[in-house]
Amino acid sequence: MAEAIKVLLVDDHQVVRRGLRTFLEVQDDIQVVGEAADGAEGVDRAEELKPDVILMDVKMPGMDGVDALRRLRELDNPARVLVVTSFTEQRTVVPALRAGAAGYVYKDVDPDALAGAIRSVHAGHILLQPEVADALLSQEEANSGPARAGSLTDREREVLGLIADGRSNREIARALVLSEKTVKTHVSNILMKLDLSDRTQAALWAVRHGVTG
Repeated sequence: MAEAIKVLLVDDHQVVRRGLRTFLEVQDDIQVVGEAADGAEGVDRAEELKPDVILMDVKMPGMDGVDALRRLRELDNPARVLVVTSFTEQRTVVPALRAGAAGYVYKDVDPDALAGAIRSVHAGHILLQPEVADALLSQEEANSGPARAGSLTDREREVLGLIADGRSNREIARALVLSEKTVKTHVSNILMKLDLSDRTQAALWAVRHGVTG
């Protein structure tokens, strides 16, 4: 049997955390390894517990979810973050995605859909609604449209296509018979050339411009 997906719950409402834990603990392939009541505690617990997936609220007292996401990225924490929010406005969700979230679900999400979302982001996929993807890319496309694609080498386009497929650096290295260090260099070059800030934006850019693995 595959190892269970380790999940950390970060939400300032205890009743929400309790409800999430109650549901997730009946899933055979998901293990709740800890909880946190705000972003700062969430970052500390993420560093301590090494979860695979973090369910992160956006609006919390003290350090909110967006700042926590930025801090996790600064620390190079590998956990995939799935934002769980009651806010539907793009101005709330888009900053979280720009800060590195792998996707988002709403707090009234169907329980089975939540479990599916956790499995999906753990597998490397990105969960976005089309209108939010459009908003996320609107600014980037002004500076990194199709003309910028011509600055990519053939190998960088291959790597970008595999990023769009949700592959990790290790999986890309295996697929292209490269070292992980070389893949990391290619990823850095891609982000620089396309003027993007992270893999999520790179994956969206690739899908929008037809670059596939």
